[in-house]
Amino acid sequence: MSATTRVTWNGDAVLRGTHEAAARGIRLGTEHLLQVSRRRVPIEEATLERSGTATVDATALVGHVSYDTPYAVEQHENMRYRHDQGRTAKYLEVPAAEEARVIGEIIAAQVRRSMR
Repeated sequence: MSATTRVTWNGDAVLRGTHEAAARGIRLGTEHLLQVSRRRVPIEEATLERSGTATVDATALVGHVSYDTPYAVEQHENMRYRHDQGRTAKYLEVPAAEEARVIGEIIAAQVRRSMR
């Protein structure tokens, strides 16, 4: 006795959906990091805070959070500057380390959803 089974593999669609979900997760993760880091950005007139952006290269699956003022790097790196309560140097580096697990979970959740 023999039996024949036909299996159709839609791997390209699965991979495409997973890639799109990963890009969506990275976008949500970078936006989360931007939100958290904005709470720590040194603030005088809020120009630095407003300059923050979250961008994603969906093809390469890479996300970036950046602040774009002439003094953003100096404010980030100079540990001698005094800031208002809750505002600090390393306003992006420290939240990135602290939120790494949460960002990973955000990305993973999007990929899991795409597999349903």
